[in-house]
Amino acid sequence: MKVPWIEEASKASKETKVLVGVSGGLDSMALLHLLCESGFRKVIVCHLNHGLRGRDSGGDARFVKRAGEVLGFEVEAGKIDLLKRIEETGESLETAGRKARHQFFGSCGREHRCSRILLAHHADDQAETVLWNLMRGSLGCRGMRETTQLAMDGKAMRVVRPFLGTRKSELADWMEERGLRWREDASNAVSDVVRNCLRNEALPLLAEISKRDVIPNLVRAAETDEEWRGLLDWAVAGADVIDPQGRLHTAAMRKLPDVLKRGVFAEYLRGIGISKIDRNLLDRCAGLLDIGNAASLNLPGGGRLRRRSGRIFSEQF
Repeated sequence: MKVPWIEEASKASKETKVLVGVSGGLDSMALLHLLCESGFRKVIVCHLNHGLRGRDSGGDARFVKRAGEVLGFEVEAGKIDLLKRIEETGESLETAGRKARHQFFGSCGREHRCSRILLAHHADDQAETVLWNLMRGSLGCRGMRETTQLAMDGKAMRVVRPFLGTRKSELADWMEERGLRWREDASNAVSDVVRNCLRNEALPLLAEISKRDVIPNLVRAAETDEEWRGLLDWAVAGADVIDPQGRLHTAAMRKLPDVLKRGVFAEYLRGIGISKIDRNLLDRCAGLLDIGNAASLNLPGGGRLRRRSGRIFSEQF
């Protein structure tokens, strides 16, 4: 199984320390074993027990710990009562799980002085992400990036997803050829959360309607979208619309094409920690450039954008 990122990284340095998020499932166990087979030595296995499946969750944790130790890797194991967190915060299951994992990974990063973590999202996951983002009204066919920077529990982490171009079936074949084991999560077959509905119902239905495997097309759409985003990022960087205080210059912004206006606002919002950015929000941000409209706009999660004295900037309530 050829995975370009792993091949290149192994040539550069097999002694580079990396964290790896491992649930015990097929994809993360394939990543763990492939790293070992490729000669990586300084791997820290990071497993967070969400406490959602009773004894099965404990079994996952023991399985991952044993596998890591057999391969000669350090293992960091954490545990959280995710249902209690959801009750306290009102977050969705998916959001609460993601935030809990990020906090755990950030803590592991500080403990081991490592700022790079590998995650095992594969091409089938990418297709689900593209479809879900389209349904939510995102800009274009946005998917996950192979490499990106994320703040995890206050620590800047470089997140790498080497399997984004690899199908889940390919991972299964590779593991079975070697007689390697993984843990099955029975909850993946239950269509009670968005991801599972997309995986178990929407994607098979789309394949039936189109009479073809739609996952490669969705993955290619994400790759094309990423190429165009690179061009947009380059144009945004050269737009010269930010003043020395980090505010947006309204007169300069008004001269930009609409697509660049949205691009600048998207980059600005990401810079102030706004994660839920869709076309509707960006259009409303662009509306601030019209002096006939309201001079402020509430943002998701608190805070707002304000237009004053020829500038647009963020502030807290």
